Amino acid sequence: MIDVQQYMVGSPPGSPHDYPSACGEAAERALPQILALTRAARAAGAPVVYTRNEFARDGSDIGVYARKRDLLRSEGWCLAGSEGAQIHPAVAPEPGDLVFPKRKPSAFFGTPLVGLLIARGVDTVIVTGGSTANCVRATAVDAASYDFRVAVVEDGVFDRFRVSHLAALFDLDRQYADVVTAEETLRHLESLARDGTS
Repeated sequence: MIDVQQYMVGSPPGSPHDYPSACGEAAERALPQILALTRAARAAGAPVVYTRNEFARDGSDIGVYARKRDLLRSEGWCLAGSEGAQIHPAVAPEPGDLVFPKRKPSAFFGTPLVGLLIARGVDTVIVTGGSTANCVRATAVDAASYDFRVAVVEDGVFDRFRVSHLAALFDLDRQYADVVTAEETLRHLESLARDGTS
């Protein structure tokens, strides 16, 4: 699950903070599918991995990303410890889930993800979250580069712009991943749970 944080989805009720990177309705529509998929993955015995995109409040770890945008000093962005950096409560992690921060678009870069997947005998990565054209795409490309089979859940990923979402899905399906629906993915996970394989 890639960066399903409040800064990516939108402000929680009553928040006084601006949410400049929120995907709004597109993210809200994806949350029920993401929740169903995490529950099915847990039932099948598959590891559920969350990433949190977050930067130090002083910007010391933002790297070259600072060339493309300013450090946003807002509690509604992904600053460490901010309201925006928190995983959205609708899809909150449960005990046994893996949660780690990242500072680059791909969930694989500078994180323990490859080792965690190998240690658990994983051969397929199911990608949900946001945003489709940015961190989802980077993660899917890296997963394929590590020779994992990749499934991107088209109604379980989201972006601020529909055209970016559709173009990224088209390109991912063309050469890096299988773009699938949440319904198809749920059926597969449920069959694993029935068979006792994951």
